[in-house]
Amino acid sequence: MPLALAYTIVILIWSTTPLAIRWSSIGGGFTFAVMARMLIGLALSLALIAVWRIGLPLHARARRSYLAGGLGTFGAMLCTYWGAQYIHSGLISVLFGLTPLMTGVLATLWLGEKALQPGKIAGLLLGIAGLALIFATGDQAGSGKALPGLVALLLAVLIYSASLVWVKRIGDDSPPLATTAGTLLVAMPLFAFAWLLADGAPPAAVPAQAWLAIAYLGVFGSVLGFALYYYLIKHMEAGKVALITLITPVLALLMGNMLNNEVIEARVWLGAALISLGLAIHQWRTIAALLPARIRG
Repeated sequence: MPLALAYTIVILIWSTTPLAIRWSSIGGGFTFAVMARMLIGLALSLALIAVWRIGLPLHARARRSYLAGGLGTFGAMLCTYWGAQYIHSGLISVLFGLTPLMTGVLATLWLGEKALQPGKIAGLLLGIAGLALIFATGDQAGSGKALPGLVALLLAVLIYSASLVWVKRIGDDSPPLATTAGTLLVAMPLFAFAWLLADGAPPAAVPAQAWLAIAYLGVFGSVLGFALYYYLIKHMEAGKVALITLITPVLALLMGNMLNNEVIEARVWLGAALISLGLAIHQWRTIAALLPARIRG
C-alpha cells in the first residue's frame, strides 16, 4: 500500500473512532458495544494470521506481551466506553493525545529512560494546563455527568499508557498482527464477563446505526487501523507518524460538531489547543527533523 494512502486512512480511522464509539452504544449499552467490537476484531485478526500464515507465537515473552496488552486494552476501553456516554466525542481524541506525554513520564519512572528533558517538560506542563482548562469547563464538555466522564477518560489514558510501557519493557518482537490477536484473546473474556455483570441479556433493539458503528470499530478501529499504524512506523520517518496525534484531535472535534451536533465552547477549544501545542513541543525533535534546514536553524 502506498504510504500516503496508509497515512490518510489512519488519520481518518483515528478521527472517526470517538464518534463511532458514542454511536455504537445506542440501544445496547456500552458493555455490549465494546464486547461486540472486540469479538469482531478478534475473529478478523485470527482469520488474517491464519490466511497469511503468520502464526501466533506462544513463547514466554509473547505471552507476557499479550497479557500486558490485553489487560491494558480491557481497562482502557472499558473506561473509554463508559466515559464516552457523557462527554463530547472529540474530547476522547483530545485526551488520548496525552498518551505520549503520559508515556514519557511512566517510561522515566519505570524504565529509567531520560525522557523528560527541558523541552519535554515544557510540553508536559502545557498539556497539564490544557487538561486543567478542560476540567474547569467540564459543564461545557458534554452531559450532566461530563466531569465523571472526563475522569474516566483520563484513567483510560493512564491505563493505556502504562500498558504501552509494560509492553515495551517486555520487548517482544512478534508480528504486530499476532500481537493484536494475542492481546484480544486475553481481553475478550474480560469484556464478556463485564457484559454479563452489567446486563447479560442480548439487547432487545439495537438500531442499524449502532450495528454499523460496532462493525466499523471491529474491522477498522481494532485491526486495520493498528496494522496500518505499525506499517507506517516501520516505513516512515518518526516525525511524520507523530503528526497524526496532532491532526486527529482537531478533526475529531470538528466531526463531532458537524455529524453529532456537539457544541464545543471556546474554552474547551483552548484547552484542546494547549494539549496539542504541548504534544508538539514534547515531540519537537522528531517533528523538527522534517523541516528544511534553514527553518531548523
